[in-house]
Amino acid sequence: MEVMLLQLFNGISVSSILLLIALGLAVTFGLMNVINMAHGEMIMIGAYAAFVTQNIFRAALPGEMFDWYFALAIPVSFLVCFLFGLLLESSLIRFLYGRPLDSLLATWGVGLALQQVARSIFGAPNVAVTSPGWLNGGWTIMEGVVLPYKRLFIVALVAVVLLLMYVYIYRTAEGRRMRAVMQNRDMAACLGISTRRVDALTFAVGSGIAGIAGCALTLIGPIGPSIGTYYIVDAFMVVVLGGVGKLIGTVLGALGIGMANTLFEFWTTASLGKVLVFLAVVLFLQWKPRGIIAVRTRSLDS
Repeated sequence: MEVMLLQLFNGISVSSILLLIALGLAVTFGLMNVINMAHGEMIMIGAYAAFVTQNIFRAALPGEMFDWYFALAIPVSFLVCFLFGLLLESSLIRFLYGRPLDSLLATWGVGLALQQVARSIFGAPNVAVTSPGWLNGGWTIMEGVVLPYKRLFIVALVAVVLLLMYVYIYRTAEGRRMRAVMQNRDMAACLGISTRRVDALTFAVGSGIAGIAGCALTLIGPIGPSIGTYYIVDAFMVVVLGGVGKLIGTVLGALGIGMANTLFEFWTTASLGKVLVFLAVVLFLQWKPRGIIAVRTRSLDS
């Protein structure tokens, strides 16, 4: 019983991390069809933003106030990556719409450049971010079953981000414009929607969410210039499996891959478990190429 509960919690924990990483990618990839290989570096920037925030608090507010640095690190990571995403979209991405191969190569090059910049500023070795004291320890639900507060906090953070994304996409004017552009870009432009503005804002929001993911990853272990590359493949698998452009599909994709990954690794090994998950995703996409939930679009036939 204890083992089953721990495996279930581990699966939910892994799924929540994958979901947080894939959310921003789902928004940008689903709307603009831009294969952003620099998404992992946005995660890295968010992680280093949390690291810098920690160092500022340690120098300026030592003592009890230091434990509250993480509450500020989350919006700081979002804002830094939001602004950087806005800059990247306006200076590069906007010239590559409709050119998926070019966008893939260009963003891959940007990612390599950002990794080198991070190495120049922070050094090549990984650096540690000290967890706040109120996240140390765990919740003992029964003998032999302890749920770490850090993992519970990440699950709660993902739930809050997911709720805010739902409200933004389905309950705000900007979200309605974004969905309109996603379903039919030409028609949305004819109705007066500035697709250029929607693209820029969407890419920036997706980058900001990646920054929050990077901030959350600092609770799990050390961070380094290549931290984002460890998760980018899984993030793309989540988006493709769930269905491009659908928020609920991304949730289901993350839950499916996270739970399957945990179970396969428990039954076999970590490496073999990854292979089995990949094969399962490939087989599923052979059956449903558009993913778990496909977005419905309206197009005019010429």
